[in-house]
Amino acid sequence: MKYAGCCVPVSALRNEPSHRSEMISQLLFGECCTFLEYGADNLPAGQAGWVKIKCRYDEYEGWCPLSNIVEIDEKIYLQADKALTDDWVNEVDYNGHNMYVPLGSSLTSLNHGKVFWRKNSVQYSGKIWKPLEVKINSKIIKQVAYKFLNTAYLWGGRSVFGIDCSGFSQMVYKFLNIPLPRDARYQAEKGDTVKSLKEAVCGDLAFFDNEEGRITHVGIILNPNEIIHSSGKVRLDKIDNEGIINLETRKRTHKLKVIKRYF
Repeated sequence: MKYAGCCVPVSALRNEPSHRSEMISQLLFGECCTFLEYGADNLPAGQAGWVKIKCRYDEYEGWCPLSNIVEIDEKIYLQADKALTDDWVNEVDYNGHNMYVPLGSSLTSLNHGKVFWRKNSVQYSGKIWKPLEVKINSKIIKQVAYKFLNTAYLWGGRSVFGIDCSGFSQMVYKFLNIPLPRDARYQAEKGDTVKSLKEAVCGDLAFFDNEEGRITHVGIILNPNEIIHSSGKVRLDKIDNEGIINLETRKRTHKLKVIKRYF
């Protein structure tokens, strides 16, 4: 098995080995994966140089440009996500050159601020967030979630440069050391059901469905009257027993399906 780490600030994960294909998720700097399948050498121009990967963090599968990842040893792979960058943008020295990586990037197996990914060196001296040491409470949850405020909505996005609804809930929970699946419908299958909105606490996830009953949206409850979610941008809105009301337009935007708790 081959192991790899993301060596660019953010790499798209696509449905097919093509830049024109739908972006289904992203790898952030330092996040790790395993190789599943190489793109065929006879692919049309612009489609060669791809590899199908499985993400270590959420086991999501998709196609990634080979240029965006580098092979690493298994011991590095197994240490991923135990330390994260803590600022909105963070300066990293990669092979002697500055690189700016987003909030939540993985400081994969750093030792005294430096690590070698085989022939590649990574150095970092900024603030570090250690998920394993977090004591979950409303203050911590808001501290993390508010860092994403006003981030533009981006289908498949998982960073402060652009994020979708389930990417937002997943990334906030990553800081809390609670792994979540990538997609909202699978996140809703986890956790314990909260019977009513009045019993919800800060950090519970609220899920919303469409007319067919399929879950299409998720947000993080701050209190029984307020929710933070990615819809157009990461924003604060009102929530009631029926769903979300946009504070700017005063219109109802999402229909509440279920509330789940994970801690």
